[in-house]
Amino acid sequence: MNADREKWILLIILSIIWGSSFILIKKSLEHFNPYQVGALRVLIAGIILMPIAISKRKLFPKKHLKWLLLAAVTGNFIPMFLFPIAETEVSSSIAGIINSMMPIFVIIVGALIWKFQTTKTQIFGTLISFTGVCLLAFGGGDGGEFKLIPILLLLLATFCYAVSTTTVKSKLMEVSSTVLSAFVFSFVLFFPSLIALSFTGFFSTFTFSKDTLLGLMFVSLLSVFGTGLAMMMNYRLLKVSSPLFASTVTLLMPIVAIIWGFLDGEKLTPLQFVGAGIILAGLIFLRTKPNVIKK
Repeated sequence: MNADREKWILLIILSIIWGSSFILIKKSLEHFNPYQVGALRVLIAGIILMPIAISKRKLFPKKHLKWLLLAAVTGNFIPMFLFPIAETEVSSSIAGIINSMMPIFVIIVGALIWKFQTTKTQIFGTLISFTGVCLLAFGGGDGGEFKLIPILLLLLATFCYAVSTTTVKSKLMEVSSTVLSAFVFSFVLFFPSLIALSFTGFFSTFTFSKDTLLGLMFVSLLSVFGTGLAMMMNYRLLKVSSPLFASTVTLLMPIVAIIWGFLDGEKLTPLQFVGAGIILAGLIFLRTKPNVIKK
């Protein structure tokens, strides 16, 4: 399969998988607290990928260890906690919409850290989308309630994703996507997530009840598909495209997230619909050529 066709197939599949992650987080929060959801999400992915990590241990990129740590912590650890915490205050639909800011952060991080080039049109698109985020923050989903803190948490998580994406593209492209995912979750993040889970009191309060097992099912789906499999596909997408193209998976994710939210009874205010539309309009400018490239 040629690279151009492969990147579009990966983009569509990732949009569906990651767009469904927000409703799975919401359902997981009905059974566990946000810290348990985040820790379990990483831990289960590490357990699933452990056989690959062990069998490929000789391929561990020791010379790029610092970049592997940076990509793992910013892309696969911190956001796993920030999203559940934020979704205790905002809907899964809004979480999906805010995550569409990722291409903007890719441009900002790429320009400041990795010296990527950007265009004036892309900068203009950044300002447009930021206006949309402000409308979402002030739009009020429940009686005009102000939701600045969860919006900021979601923006921080999205910024972390951008740091991870640009780091992988710049420093870790020689490592295969499958092996990279296995190392991240099994070698780098397994014990930190285990320690974090123990501090939540999960092991002392765990029981094999119907409620707990149902919660584990939602978290497992989130972990296996939304974390382990999706990250493999995302790393592969980065290999066959640019960081900016890979980040535009977030253009389609809000559509999937909103559909799931609507089916689950969620509603957006008219002002938040306007904000979501402005974000997507701004992101259109980010797709203009030239794409993000190194100087």
